[in-house]
Amino acid sequence: MRLILASQSPARLSILRSAGIEPVVRVSGVDEDALIESLDNPTPEETVVALSAAKAEAIEHDDECVIVGCDSMLLFEGELVGKPGTPEVARERWQRVAGKSGVLITGHTVLRVSGGAVTGRASAAESTTVRFGTPSEEELEAYIATGEPLHVAGGFTIDGRGGWFIDGIDGDHTSVIGISLPLTRRLLGQVGVPVSTLW
Repeated sequence: MRLILASQSPARLSILRSAGIEPVVRVSGVDEDALIESLDNPTPEETVVALSAAKAEAIEHDDECVIVGCDSMLLFEGELVGKPGTPEVARERWQRVAGKSGVLITGHTVLRVSGGAVTGRASAAESTTVRFGTPSEEELEAYIATGEPLHVAGGFTIDGRGGWFIDGIDGDHTSVIGISLPLTRRLLGQVGVPVSTLW
């Protein structure tokens, strides 16, 4: 059985590869903003799980496979934020979080497909506290100029240039990168797929 990753994230792909899985990558094309708008007063965890489920369900699947969808957002001072998208938003966000902590929440959905139909489904979210450093103005401008923070949840990475400005985390580092290996293993188990069968 093979694993289909419903994400174009190079970080998620890298984590799975380094953990012994060579997934098939298929991008869902889910309109995240429209989906969030359609939710009725969700918790932050419900929001990211709904996004992960929509991504997993939207892609074309094989007759026999498991599909993993993920979505990450940063909860900071009661506000749930995704990718900055522009240098201006990335700069404003970093100016707010510098020297403080936020919670990176990653939703995970695993679908088991047998005989061309979804026969198992499991979802959950993983939350990890991130302690942000305080980059100098010069460092922040240089970081934004790389383009890296524009396209990642919360406007930072811990496995790229952003790692220079993260003082520490409390929780699962793979979840902050984009896919929690421990949680994904548990969800795979719930749909009857031991992770070792995917290596």
